[in-house]
Amino acid sequence: MKEMFLPLRVSATALEAQKIRLNTIASNVANASSTKTADGGPYRRKDVLFRSFLYDESSVGVDIPKIVEDQRPGRMVFEPSHPDADKNGYVSYPNVNVIEEMVNLMAASRAYEANLTLISTYKDMFTKTLGITNV
Repeated sequence: MKEMFLPLRVSATALEAQKIRLNTIASNVANASSTKTADGGPYRRKDVLFRSFLYDESSVGVDIPKIVEDQRPGRMVFEPSHPDADKNGYVSYPNVNVIEEMVNLMAASRAYEANLTLISTYKDMFTKTLGITNV
């Protein structure tokens, strides 16, 4: 009986993972111009790592083992009047590319929608199956 709900469990964990990905993308976009963080430097873009797991027949799905900082360098802009400018007048901006984030946002939204569709389709099939057995 546990196996019957396996697709729902997989989709539910995938929905949670995509929600975390969407929140991470939103954080990246919101901080695209943050030149100073609590650590002192500019904001560093974050990326979500996905992992599928299978512990036993009843525990499968998708999870996020960690969120990592993108190690690509940020951009340096000459703005000598900016309060975060270095001694040469350059400001270190985050390594966030808003266009890249929008593409990631679209992909995450599509994945989220696909999992919602799977859950809805599975629910409809399950309901129809129950209707067949009651005849």
